Amino acid sequence: MLNTKVSKAVRLAIAFGAASTAAFSASTIAAQEGAEKVERIEVTGSRILREGAISPSPVTVISGDDLVNTGAMNIGEVLNKLPALATTYSLANSGRFIGTAGISLLDLRGMGSERTLVLVDGKRHVASAPGTSSVDTNTIPSAWIEKVEIITGGASAVYGADAVTGVVNFILKKDITGFNVSATKGFADNSSYQNEKYTLSYGKDFAEGRGNAAFSVEYNSQNSLNSLDNPWTATSYSSMPYEVVTGQARPDGQIDSEAYPDKIVVPNAGYYLISNAGTVWDPNTGGILGKFNGDSTLGDVYTGAIDDGNYCASPGCDFINLRQYSEIQPKFDRVNFNFKTNYDVTDELNAYFQAKYSKTEGENIGQPFFRFYSGANLIKRDNAFLTPDTAAMMDEKGLSVIGVNKMYNDVGRRLEENTRETTRFVAGIQGNISDDWSMDLSLVHGKSEIERINGANVIMANYANAIDAIFDGNGDIVCRDADARANGCVAANIMGDGAISQEAIDYVTTTSTGTSEIKQTVFNATFSNSAIFELPAGMVGFAGGVEYRDESSVTIEDAFAKTGATFFNALGETDGGYDVTEAFFELSVPLIEDVFLIDTLVFDTAVRYADYSTIGDATSWKLGLDWTITPELRARFTLSEAMRAPNIDELFSGQSQSFASVDDSCKVSELDQLSAGGRATRAANCAALGVPAGFDSNYDSATLETLVGGNPDLQPEESRSITAGIVYQPEWLEGFSVTADYWEIDIDDTISGIGFQTIIDRCVDSPTGIDNQFCGLITRDPNTSEITLLKGFALNIARSTNSGVDFEVGYDFDALGGSFDTSFIGTYLIESKDYPFSAEPENYTDSEGVLGDETWQGNISVNYTYENLAIGFSTRFINGVELYDHKELERNPNPSNQMRYGSYFITDASVGYNFDSGVGFKVGVDNLFNRQLPGSTTGTGAGSAIYDNIGRFAYLQATYKF
Repeated sequence: MLNTKVSKAVRLAIAFGAASTAAFSASTIAAQEGAEKVERIEVTGSRILREGAISPSPVTVISGDDLVNTGAMNIGEVLNKLPALATTYSLANSGRFIGTAGISLLDLRGMGSERTLVLVDGKRHVASAPGTSSVDTNTIPSAWIEKVEIITGGASAVYGADAVTGVVNFILKKDITGFNVSATKGFADNSSYQNEKYTLSYGKDFAEGRGNAAFSVEYNSQNSLNSLDNPWTATSYSSMPYEVVTGQARPDGQIDSEAYPDKIVVPNAGYYLISNAGTVWDPNTGGILGKFNGDSTLGDVYTGAIDDGNYCASPGCDFINLRQYSEIQPKFDRVNFNFKTNYDVTDELNAYFQAKYSKTEGENIGQPFFRFYSGANLIKRDNAFLTPDTAAMMDEKGLSVIGVNKMYNDVGRRLEENTRETTRFVAGIQGNISDDWSMDLSLVHGKSEIERINGANVIMANYANAIDAIFDGNGDIVCRDADARANGCVAANIMGDGAISQEAIDYVTTTSTGTSEIKQTVFNATFSNSAIFELPAGMVGFAGGVEYRDESSVTIEDAFAKTGATFFNALGETDGGYDVTEAFFELSVPLIEDVFLIDTLVFDTAVRYADYSTIGDATSWKLGLDWTITPELRARFTLSEAMRAPNIDELFSGQSQSFASVDDSCKVSELDQLSAGGRATRAANCAALGVPAGFDSNYDSATLETLVGGNPDLQPEESRSITAGIVYQPEWLEGFSVTADYWEIDIDDTISGIGFQTIIDRCVDSPTGIDNQFCGLITRDPNTSEITLLKGFALNIARSTNSGVDFEVGYDFDALGGSFDTSFIGTYLIESKDYPFSAEPENYTDSEGVLGDETWQGNISVNYTYENLAIGFSTRFINGVELYDHKELERNPNPSNQMRYGSYFITDASVGYNFDSGVGFKVGVDNLFNRQLPGSTTGTGAGSAIYDNIGRFAYLQATYKF
């Protein structure tokens, strides 16, 4: 293997001249000085090979050993515990969206996974989510990870598009020797939930040490976990008025709970207006008439004494516990195969090759099909399945039809199965081409193939025909519609849980499928020189190069999914791609050294020019200062402008037809509701659109045809990022360091969807006339002036701003005969604002302190090592959060739902011992004190997945190395 400055780089256990910590341990500090020459390495945030590990940007580093030693089944779950990362796509909430079960994506600062760039060895990786650039971190070989580096702030100038909020770079071990096998098995204390992971890795040098080759196999799996299987999540809660629960008036000034200032939290309570058997309602009044029994006869709905009109509480309450349909952990199986080799073709140049194959099978079981106060769920008086008692009730009340609110548990819970297969190949050559110049030429090709299967999917037309059952001339029960009968319609009895026949279930349900293929090809050439020329303060460093990237994504849906013929929404197909050619350079310029209060002052800059086949050209840049005040104290500052090109899904997602209920803002009745100024503006704009004065639409709250899908006219998002921080590493306290970094990210022209009614209103209420992007989404009949089509495309209209302070403290010391490694990493969030319209600075929501945007988060870890014994503790802290943003609470200080979750602490612990023979054992317990979920959450939401929904979880890990 190449014994050069490049190849030695990854062996340095250093980060950036300050302690960087994960939830587990701090990285080693990097200020190596003295006679020994420090080798050049590439640091995340810069492509310049630098002497020492001085990064121009704040970087958090997690060692690969820390990742493996947690006992976690997948990398993403470990990283999502860091304060800088949001749990937007973790395993716990991966069933929230179609096609995502079992996936784990990274989302820096909670501003969207599409704005976080994930790299492997500084190179791009093929996406796992169709139409995006988001990478499933579980496809990365955990046994080979040397470290993970996380940089905050716009880094597009260095790494390209998508690095709007930052970069997560997985650095793999270069040379792997020996045999390494591990097995991990975990068990939950509160439920039957289990998981397991097995890894095997083998590497060997060849050609007298000039080459190295290695392969690895990883397998991990987990079973699903339903809410009812965990006592924390099994209970259904409702918030009910004090008077309803107690039968007494609330005492003046009494607040029963911080979470519910005007209500009482009641367990074993829930909605009684719907049931598995079918709850009957009067279409004229909406009142409840009863509930079907198992034999289709009509019984009463028992609400008991505690009833607020929608919810009731036990005892004596016929509520449905909807948590029986909530899956809080998906089932999945995953296998990864990896191969890598490198060979010194000369003393200075090293050729390398990597190949991988990953397959994940994820499964998510959701709610059954349901109908709730739907006009499409009416049973007529002559329905053949009506029992005499139900018919008599209808006659008594003069009803020709009854409505049925039903959760169709007897039809089956909707099932989604996802199979994702990822292949990736990397080939390249790197090394020194002169004493000062280094290069890295690489070619990357990756492909992800995804199949989605949706079972128990109800075909709405078949369902409507099946429930309209009558007797034919022979006394047999058949579907009323003759054409439906000719096409195989089977009459369905929906009155009672289990009343429907299997034949009817087969007729009304189908299994729909969708397939996706994502391809990526990247060529990159990077050249670096850390001493391109000398200034009085030191050597100027340079890096530059070119990159060509080709991306494509195709999604094909079957006829049911594409047309929206089932209970699911219509799913548009996507067939698109783009290519981009980029040129970039970076300079590191030493300005001053060895003067009062300036040990060194280094200026960094980077510029990247990109030419896209879709949006044209775009430029990103970065400016930075690295100021070493004294050998103990350092300050750093960066200002950058990054960009994110619209992804394939946003540009080329297939357009599908739908409908929306809207009002025409140009009709005279709408104009009459405005002030004089507002009326004048709207009337002028309506006239400019060709709408005559006094226009009165023939449609009142009309359901109009809409078209939703990709927008090929989108432009890139642009962000401005600032980071400013200090690093203190005292000489008087060896092993101690502290950093504090302020960060601010402002994303403008954010790509965002918009409601159809808002499109109409914004078109005609613009003070600058009708030459705006909203009017272009509306089509009117030139003769009648009626709206005939609305387009619901995403637009570059929004803005998002986030800011906060990151803190890291590390202290390594010897005591009790061994060594301690202690660390703290925390984030204080200052603001998290979303502006639906970037041109309206007063129109925003500030989510700081709201679930998903916690004000304070932190991790504290203490690890002790004595010879072959290792003991570790870590505690994660999340401060109390609101469930409504500040403006929502101003509008409604006492909302009916829960308002707040309290502070949350969770502790993990482990004990391990490594024998001299190479055998090692570890026993660990996550959530050691069995900390329950706050409030009534199940821990599956985009924000609430930050809370553990499994409970105390023990694992045993065995390893063998030789």
